[in-house]
Amino acid sequence: MDPTPTQPNARFWNLADRVGATASFLCAIHCAALPFLLAVLPLLGLSFLGGRAFERCFVLFASSLALFALVNGYRRHHRALPLRLALPGLALLILGVTFAENYSIVVHSVMVTCGGLLVATAHFTNLRFDRLHGHVHGPQCAHG
Repeated sequence: MDPTPTQPNARFWNLADRVGATASFLCAIHCAALPFLLAVLPLLGLSFLGGRAFERCFVLFASSLALFALVNGYRRHHRALPLRLALPGLALLILGVTFAENYSIVVHSVMVTCGGLLVATAHFTNLRFDRLHGHVHGPQCAHG
């Protein structure tokens, strides 16, 4: 069995990492800006963005996608750094939307913002390792 992914399979995982990175980054921005936007969201008809249910669903989606994409990335390139970045990020996200949410809005916002940034960084790192892993050295390459 060939350990390198087929071209369509590689495109799927690349897209999964890009979606995950974007979702995690948007989550971090959402969480950092939410305390400032809570008064404005109802005026824009977007009050659901400030709700706990939306945030928990978004974190569940981002966490599932991150674990799925990063574990498969590890299987391809065998580098643990993306997982090492993602695991504390996921822990911060989950703790932030469960326990810290009832404790303090500032603690909650800091935890989920940092968690989202760590998960986004993990996806970007995974994409980089995939690109380096898939690089084939040829005569045009300085390392070839």
